[in-house]
Amino acid sequence: MIETTHVGSLPRGPKLVPLLLARDKGEAYDEAEFDRVVQAAIDEAVRNQVEAGVSIVSDGELGKVGYSTYIIERLSGFGGHTPRKPAKDLAAVPELAKKLAHIMGAQEFTRASAIDKVELVNLQPLHDDVRRFKLALERHGKGTRAFLNTASPGLITAFQPNQYYPSHEAYLADLVAAMRPEYEAIAAAGFQVQFDCPDLAMSRHTGYQDMSDAEFIAAIRANVAALNEATSNIPPEQMRMHVCWGNYEGPHDFDIPLEDIIDVVLSARPATILFEHANPRHEHEWKVWRDADTSGKVLAPGFIDSCSNYIETPELIAQRIERFAEFAGKDRVIASSDCGFGTFAGYGKIDPAVAWKKLANLRAGADIADQRIG
Repeated sequence: MIETTHVGSLPRGPKLVPLLLARDKGEAYDEAEFDRVVQAAIDEAVRNQVEAGVSIVSDGELGKVGYSTYIIERLSGFGGHTPRKPAKDLAAVPELAKKLAHIMGAQEFTRASAIDKVELVNLQPLHDDVRRFKLALERHGKGTRAFLNTASPGLITAFQPNQYYPSHEAYLADLVAAMRPEYEAIAAAGFQVQFDCPDLAMSRHTGYQDMSDAEFIAAIRANVAALNEATSNIPPEQMRMHVCWGNYEGPHDFDIPLEDIIDVVLSARPATILFEHANPRHEHEWKVWRDADTSGKVLAPGFIDSCSNYIETPELIAQRIERFAEFAGKDRVIASSDCGFGTFAGYGKIDPAVAWKKLANLRAGADIADQRIG
């Protein structure tokens, strides 16, 4: 059977968003109520994923304000609020940027920077994530394969700019030491560890946009080297890595081509690679994957879009799967989504009901492809 999954984040409900934002801003909140609301949301998310036929499920990152900034709850050395530069493609079309902000909501989370030595100080939030996810799986998905998301060292450097370290490499070195316990704890809990790595692609036109191409490639090589060092004790087959160019409906005309970074991506240790394929800027890059040496890797292309409320038909999904299965073999293809359905609390345009229908059609499309391929 061709497996299905998704990138991780799922839409957070109206009860959860205010609690996540209050916690992120250091405001007073009811810890018991927070735990109760998060647990209920994860229970529902696991149940909905299983009912939609998802083979490898997540906790939806529902206990985190966002996939890239939650680490300030766990690590020391971060502070302040640094306004983020607009993505290079959106800076050229400010009226479109305003429209998108109106549709997708405000990104209200804290944008801290590294202002001191980064060290692990509190791993309890991760233990809470694991506890809640295991309980939800016991209730609604017993025996279902599962993964938990975590920020890669390179992702942290892209979202939490360096204002302390003498070099990018020095920042990464402390992040390796600080994040390794989180990575190993997820693996020890029996989950697949998913590393979110938009730094390898999206950051070319966002966090790293002031670099030259050569500087960017050098930076992401260092990011992958740091990831490989931090995961040296985890088997590659227990790890997944997600690469994307940004989960927003912009022009994306400054996206770095996959062929420019494919060798760096493939040098990372995780055996499964999740990447964009359903959107019109990157669907053509199946040829790059076909022509690359992907031996030893499992490919999990996005066969459903995470920026549009269009619901892809099972037949379209099946055709996309067959394209990859033709050169990789169906045993090395997992049907996934382009990106997450709720990357930040209170931000995103995908209706939750649409997300579940998309995932159900992903399962239906995988079944069609599986039957035709044989």
